Amino acid sequence: MPKRIAVIDRETCKPTVCSHLCKRVCPVNRTDEDCIIINSEDNKPNIDESLCIGCGICVNKCPTKAINVINLPGELNEAPVYKYGKNQFEVYRLPIPKSKMVVGLIGQNGVGKSTAIKILSGKLKPNLGMLEKDVPMEEIMEMFKGSELQNYFTDLGKGTVKVAYKPQNIDEIPKMWTGKVVELFAKMGNEKKLEELKNILRIKGMLDKDVKNLSGGELQLLAVTATLMKDADLYFFDEPSSYLDVEQRLRVAAAIRTLSKDHMVMVIEHDLAVADYLADQVHMLYGKPAVFGIISKPYGVRVGINTYLEGFIKEENVRFRDESIIFSKTAAQSMKTKHFLTFPKFTKKFESFSLETDSGNLYKGEIIGILGPNATGKSTFIKMLTGSVKPDEGEAPGDLKLAYKPQRIELDDSEKELTVRLYLNKEMEDKSMKQRIEHMLDLERLMEKKLSTLSGGEMQSVIIAGTLGKNFDILLMDEPTAFLDVEQRLRVSKLIREIVENKEVAAFIVDHDLQILDSISDRLMLFEGERSVRGHGISPMSSRDAMNMFLKNIGITFRRDPQTGRARANKPGSQKDSEQKGKGQYYYVG
Repeated sequence: MPKRIAVIDRETCKPTVCSHLCKRVCPVNRTDEDCIIINSEDNKPNIDESLCIGCGICVNKCPTKAINVINLPGELNEAPVYKYGKNQFEVYRLPIPKSKMVVGLIGQNGVGKSTAIKILSGKLKPNLGMLEKDVPMEEIMEMFKGSELQNYFTDLGKGTVKVAYKPQNIDEIPKMWTGKVVELFAKMGNEKKLEELKNILRIKGMLDKDVKNLSGGELQLLAVTATLMKDADLYFFDEPSSYLDVEQRLRVAAAIRTLSKDHMVMVIEHDLAVADYLADQVHMLYGKPAVFGIISKPYGVRVGINTYLEGFIKEENVRFRDESIIFSKTAAQSMKTKHFLTFPKFTKKFESFSLETDSGNLYKGEIIGILGPNATGKSTFIKMLTGSVKPDEGEAPGDLKLAYKPQRIELDDSEKELTVRLYLNKEMEDKSMKQRIEHMLDLERLMEKKLSTLSGGEMQSVIIAGTLGKNFDILLMDEPTAFLDVEQRLRVSKLIREIVENKEVAAFIVDHDLQILDSISDRLMLFEGERSVRGHGISPMSSRDAMNMFLKNIGITFRRDPQTGRARANKPGSQKDSEQKGKGQYYYVG
């Protein structure tokens, strides 16, 4: 097997732009060897990996950044489990489903998590990198001989494994299902299980709603509930915490853990605090997005997450990140002193919900994190600041420029057909920051893709880039970390901090990832109340005070991992949980 792989993104490859420049500059081709040849079917290049010398000339010269040539780790002396095609993405190894366990998958977007799930669910048959033939099941079984996957694939081949799958992109649900939520659940015919989940997940209030009117969090709870109701042997949950608040995330995690007592469960999760609370074991996935992915052996959850943050797997002698990720050991305290503006008190009464928010001060270069349960008015507060929702009392700051990223991304049909390049050229007003933003969010490789073809994480990154590239006085972002992996979340946080401080503007950031809010916020604005009935937004306060108040309200304590500084939820009733509650320190005791 070659130690070098070449991948060409055939969507972004544009021969009409470059006239096959890659073939003309290839030094191997210049010696009359056919390293790069042109495919007669689509007029696009193919690269012979056995002849490629890895010089990088074609990679650097390609005007659309469609080519990647990667040297694989020397220790990877094995064939891929699956390769999508000539010069296309390939994945090495598979995660191992475990009876009566939750197995977590953590890693960057685009390195094979979805491919692994498709293989384990029987939707994709492993081809072992052999594209020219249908690989016999005997060869596949030989690859996994002696491992736990051998028995699993034997059962899968017999058709005796039933699989249930909760997809990542829940925004597609209203396009597939119509009618009321309760009618949908009735079709599934598991009333006993539904009665249990009503109380565990607290979904009674959404049962009589029409699916098309559900919020992002409600759609997530709908998808999770529907998956939990199914009768299966192996359950997959792809990012079950997106759009959910902290309490809902932990309730969903508890329900999934209960499911694992009698079944195999596999979860993809980017909120590390939730992954830590939820999983028994984790597999790390590393590689280069859209080029190749490698799946590590299973690790205990704490060791696995810490190893992932370190970026170095000692047992495999593989470093997949240049720097370790270490989180701050003290909650951010605002040091901003230049007054920017005073925002007013707002009140707003709807048919079944009322909201009141306190007035407060903003300082130049300050980021206010917004934290609280879903359906208590956080998004409504942001919309009142933008002027898209008119308050009954208070007035939006109309003389200031605002840049707003909504919670749920909705593009019209004409925008969906735009390439990322055209969309960003249209949206980004501050051209001085354009290149920096695109580089930090790793968008160069997406430039020729249409928005309609992007994954959830890619779309989120593009919309964030378009928002950050505007000229603004106040930045408003509603759940920017949804569908982003750990590294993307940190890069977005760093970029927001850099822009807000350098421009001496201000920002409001709504999110449910406590680790991200803790690292990015100067102060926090806490929302309380009764879901979908009333909400109260409290004037911004110190991060530590707000975190303690919020977590005390829901009865959850977090400690800080001594190695990485990351948040770890304490098990309810544990010695650490009782100790912190006794001290009134609900957040980040070392």
